[in-house]
Amino acid sequence: MAVPKRKVSKARRDKRRTHQKLTGPIVASCTQCGEATMQHHACPECGTYKGRNILQKSE
Repeated sequence: MAVPKRKVSKARRDKRRTHQKLTGPIVASCTQCGEATMQHHACPECGTYKGRNILQKSE
């Protein structure tokens, strides 16, 4: 079984892990109401997607 000959330093270990970070969700603004929405999703506030009314909001 392979065993490391030397201790891996914290700096070397962290350099290897630099690409394993989490990214936050990409947020776009709605063209109708300006609210923050997820990309490629209908706006939860006004119910539009690409300028068309998709979701019917009950008021």
